Amino acid sequence: MFNLDEIYSVSEFLSLCNKTVEKNIPTCWLQGEISNLSRPASGHWYFSLKDNKGQIRCALFRLSQRNINFNPENGMEVLVRAAPTLYEARGDFQLIIQKLEPVGTGNLQLAFDQLKNKLRSEGLFDPIHKKTLPSIVNTIGIVSSSSGAVIKDICKILNKRYPFAEILLFDCVVQGSGSAKKLANAISIADNSKICDVLIIARGGGSLEDLWAFNEELVARSIFKANTPIISAIGHETDTTIADFVSDIRAPTPSAAAVIATPDRMELISNVNKLLLRLINSSNQIIDTHSSKLIGLIQRIPTPSRQINYYSQKLDNASSYLNYQLKTSLSLNNSILSNIFEKLKQHSPSSSIQYKKEKNAISKQQLLQQINRLKINSAIELNNINDRLVKSIEKTILLKKHKLSSYANSLNHLSPLNTLSRGYSITSDSNKKVLLSKSNINIKDSIVTQLSDGKVHSVVSKIENN
Repeated sequence: MFNLDEIYSVSEFLSLCNKTVEKNIPTCWLQGEISNLSRPASGHWYFSLKDNKGQIRCALFRLSQRNINFNPENGMEVLVRAAPTLYEARGDFQLIIQKLEPVGTGNLQLAFDQLKNKLRSEGLFDPIHKKTLPSIVNTIGIVSSSSGAVIKDICKILNKRYPFAEILLFDCVVQGSGSAKKLANAISIADNSKICDVLIIARGGGSLEDLWAFNEELVARSIFKANTPIISAIGHETDTTIADFVSDIRAPTPSAAAVIATPDRMELISNVNKLLLRLINSSNQIIDTHSSKLIGLIQRIPTPSRQINYYSQKLDNASSYLNYQLKTSLSLNNSILSNIFEKLKQHSPSSSIQYKKEKNAISKQQLLQQINRLKINSAIELNNINDRLVKSIEKTILLKKHKLSSYANSLNHLSPLNTLSRGYSITSDSNKKVLLSKSNINIKDSIVTQLSDGKVHSVVSKIENN
């Protein structure tokens, strides 16, 4: 016999097991390989953690994913901090993941490498997308924090090197929670303003965590989307961020970015002096050349009397040539006119009309003859058709008469009257229904007998069997 108090329902037993597991097995660190990873619409992650001898189900809920910057994948070796539990709905033993880190590399470094590979495959780092810096810079936009030393260093360099440019600061947070979104927003605002010739994204040095905002995908895509040339100046020369790869130019330091963005004032002054000297020399050379040409032209100008005689002679020659050409042209046109007149005579409308009248008269006569021949032939053919029709009608009538006579003889042989003439009769009752059997009549019933020459009305007095 067994004790009823020792019988558990399935849910009670699973609850007992769950409490036992959670009470006796502490939260611990495990290392293994991710497999069967799924990400349903709820935002939670489910996967199996396995090694070469076993595996266990794992659940990583959405709220525990906040500090995970890399993208877990199947086959990745990871280190997890997890609390064991029993999922009572299915009776499955599983781990509730609290922390997840890749094995062999840091969390942030893996996220950095994954995003770098992703953006490189999409072409965001390709040189073809890099924009060149303008040669003339009037306005420089700086995306940085107003409270840091970076903006002061940049302004100091710019004021010393190129004081002609206007400096606009787009203040934003460059570190901490939400800084990536604020950075991306500041870059978009600076680019959409369309007043900056070049943008400098700047920040001082720090650890990978301090510089992480510049490794976010949102910031990288904002830089790539911008139409304004962008110089990245983030951290020290040894620091590298995703923003450096996407930017058009990377400066090792914020101070170097100010130097890259602008020309040197002393160099500009030197270039201007050189250009001025070249302009003066070129102008003097042009003046000398044109002076020589002017002297030569003055020497070549003839006296007015010689010029008048020259053009008078030229006018006489042109007048003679014009008279000759006029006579030649008049003679040629008269000859052409005579030829045209002769051709017009040959193509006179009266001759053409007379020819067409004669041709129409002949055609009319031929048409009348053709109509007469057609009338005669049609009359002959009509008579022939009429004769054939009369003969056909007569033949058809004769044939129909023979058939009618044959049908009449056949009907006469089948006629009841012909049968009655041979001594037969037809008897019917008072309802004119033909009597076919003695069972259809009774004594004293009235009957009618049809003979060949009349009817006999009788009353039945006796019925006999054959």
